[in-house]
Amino acid sequence: MTDTAFVLGVDSGGSGLRAALAAPDGARRAEPVRSDEPVRAGAGGIDAGHFIVRLAPLVRELLERAGGGRITAAAVGAAGMASLGDGLRAQLPAALAAALGVRRVALASDAVTAYAGALGARPGVVVAAGTGMVALGTDLTAWRRADGWGQLLGDCGGGAWIGRAGLEAALRAHDGRRGGSQELRARAEERFGPLAGLPALLHSRADRPAVLASFAPEVARCAAGDAVASGILRDAARHIAEAAAAAGPPEGVCEVALTGGLFKVGEPLLGPLREELAGQLPHARQVPAAGDPLDGALRVAVDVARGALRLPYDARMLSVHEEGDS
Repeated sequence: MTDTAFVLGVDSGGSGLRAALAAPDGARRAEPVRSDEPVRAGAGGIDAGHFIVRLAPLVRELLERAGGGRITAAAVGAAGMASLGDGLRAQLPAALAAALGVRRVALASDAVTAYAGALGARPGVVVAAGTGMVALGTDLTAWRRADGWGQLLGDCGGGAWIGRAGLEAALRAHDGRRGGSQELRARAEERFGPLAGLPALLHSRADRPAVLASFAPEVARCAAGDAVASGILRDAARHIAEAAAAAGPPEGVCEVALTGGLFKVGEPLLGPLREELAGQLPHARQVPAAGDPLDGALRVAVDVARGALRLPYDARMLSVHEEGDS
């Protein structure tokens, strides 16, 4: 065992939990580890107890791989932090201190860690789209957020939104209603079985948003030859661009970066999205994302450890807690 110092980055979303260590200079150590079980959330918000139960074994595995060491700072990016994170902010810093000995903890919306991973501490706007979808912009004095309201109320254009629209089209074809797609119906039956059982399957799943999002790549695969599927992706692109326009600076040069697993579906979505961004943000310049939300969490953790965080503090979007804080 060694006394090597590390920082910890954590990315928590609808598809599970990922964690990684970095050296104090920001160099990542080894590959990240993950749990495919999402952290629970209910009427009281994100479940801090369940969060630490899922995270602690991952951190122990990371430290074992590194040959031991201690964690001097951590940054947690969590989906729902802005609207469901009160309990997490109240309980997680003390829980991390007790379980892992972490002295400084940054708690952030996953949109903030996506921003930090994509653009670092530069002004601009980042669209993070995976299971959900949120756009976040800043001039380094304050945050501007659009959407990210979750599967029931928003996340328009995100993976779960696309997957749900694709399955709705499949069910329309099953029923013989207008707006259906036989191609999407066939893909849905291949993936989920008889469609009559689909509602029961989805309603019984705690990870329902992730299951819906798992169908988004099927919608993209159908888009070249299916007007319904391509229309779903055009609508998704419009929603995503609307969120970017709302979050970004209204004038002046604006960098836009895209991050998140949804964009791996490629041109069926990226093509119409480029067109929408050009129309809705004519002053924007799209740039490649430097890294993903886990990279962003590590970058925030490094800056917190150094006392050099430049991204704007916000009670709900990005807060820093010292051990012993109330």
